[in-house]
Amino acid sequence: MSSVRDVVVVGSGPNGLAAAVILARAGLSVTVLEGQPSSGGGVRSLPLITDRVAETEGLLRDVCAAVPAAAPTSPFFAEFDLAARGVELIVPEASYAQPLEGGRAGIAYRDLERTVERLGVDGPRWRRLLGPLSTHAAEVAAIALSDKRSVPRGDPLRMARAGAALGRSTALMAGSWGDGYWRTEEARSLIGGVAAHTISTLPSLAAAGTASYLGALAHAPAGWPLVRGGIGAISQALVADLLAHGGEVITDHSVRSPRDLPPARVHVLNTHARVAADLLAEPYRSRLRQLPLGAGVCKLDYVLSGPVPWADPEVVRAGTQHIGGSLAQMRFAEADVAAGRHAERPVVLLSDPAQHDDSRLGHSGLRPVWAYAHVPHGSTQDVRPAVEAQLERFAPGFRDLVVDCLVTPASRMADHNAAYPGGDIAGGLISMWHMVARPGPALDPYAVAPGVYLCSQSTPPGPGVHGMAGVHMARRVLRREFKIPQIPSLAPQSTERITD
Repeated sequence: MSSVRDVVVVGSGPNGLAAAVILARAGLSVTVLEGQPSSGGGVRSLPLITDRVAETEGLLRDVCAAVPAAAPTSPFFAEFDLAARGVELIVPEASYAQPLEGGRAGIAYRDLERTVERLGVDGPRWRRLLGPLSTHAAEVAAIALSDKRSVPRGDPLRMARAGAALGRSTALMAGSWGDGYWRTEEARSLIGGVAAHTISTLPSLAAAGTASYLGALAHAPAGWPLVRGGIGAISQALVADLLAHGGEVITDHSVRSPRDLPPARVHVLNTHARVAADLLAEPYRSRLRQLPLGAGVCKLDYVLSGPVPWADPEVVRAGTQHIGGSLAQMRFAEADVAAGRHAERPVVLLSDPAQHDDSRLGHSGLRPVWAYAHVPHGSTQDVRPAVEAQLERFAPGFRDLVVDCLVTPASRMADHNAAYPGGDIAGGLISMWHMVARPGPALDPYAVAPGVYLCSQSTPPGPGVHGMAGVHMARRVLRREFKIPQIPSLAPQSTERITD
């Protein structure tokens, strides 16, 4: 890399790769630097090997993200067209499930009416709240995935209806989570489980908005999909397109100081704001440090000898399970984590991909099970005992199926992805203010220093496998730094340009 590149991107997560693809398609010379041996950042699938499970078993683990719920309705991925590039999204019958005591469970089927029927007395209320959101899922996604600085494009009437439905749902859940609205624990816990994706106190405006957005996607045709063969196929498709347009990816190249950055007209940082701050001088460093750190996760990669034995067999129909019990129990657990304490009964997100994708089964029938447990930021604790106690509550006999488990405490998450310091997988604290003002209050949240841009989850629209932070940033770089007024088409095999 002796010559000066147009753009050097630090970090090969989905936002960094989305930006790199756009910039390379615009005719710029682009280099992506990745500190890990493989590209993809938080969207990678690697061999699952333990002391008891050999590589020859053929198991894969999704290193960070596992269920790209935001991808199907992301404007970036909609145009990039994953299916045309050989990436198959598998859509389970149910998007998510919430197991409860006594062998019960709340099930959010993709089919809204099927969900309504199962919820009984709360069914009509569920339809009134989630129906308008799911009907306008694309518009809800456009609002949620915007740069929070401009009006999303789309049919004005549909956008207005989506905005009204989103506001109504968020307002209802922001204060009491609609405790007086719902009559069944199944409905209350379904809302609470999806809101807990924020890894923050419940209730809150940000958690309510997240529940509304992800709830809309759950009942959309694409649901919350899995990726056949592992989520890493998405990154592979992005890298292939980048290479096809003259870009390059250099792995095993950590960037810990400005000395590690090769010369370029523009540097793009696709990493946590706190990590990016270490690469900048004052006053830019202090500005990035305005974004508070979020709570952490402990990652558990299980190898099981059979499917998770849920007490309610309908739970297996969901691609994602939220483990936390009742809404009151989840509130208590998340309050502990927010206060810096380990919850006795932590909130856990789980996925058993082999239930929907037989290519994830090992040669002898073993299966990987992915799980995140919410813990305080920087936790060094192995919470496997607490997680398994939770799972035994709702899936009796789970422990009997465990062959082995790889545990990555929050304090070690950055070993696998530098963008996750202390296990903060959300790129910073999730609150309504910090969803808009991330990494800090600014008209342009992506330009962080002269010639330096940020496009990670620490910028709008925030967490998720959507690539839109990269899109919003790339649009600004093209116009401001290279005087290119249009972004290129992302369609496969296309080199035509489309107007912004």
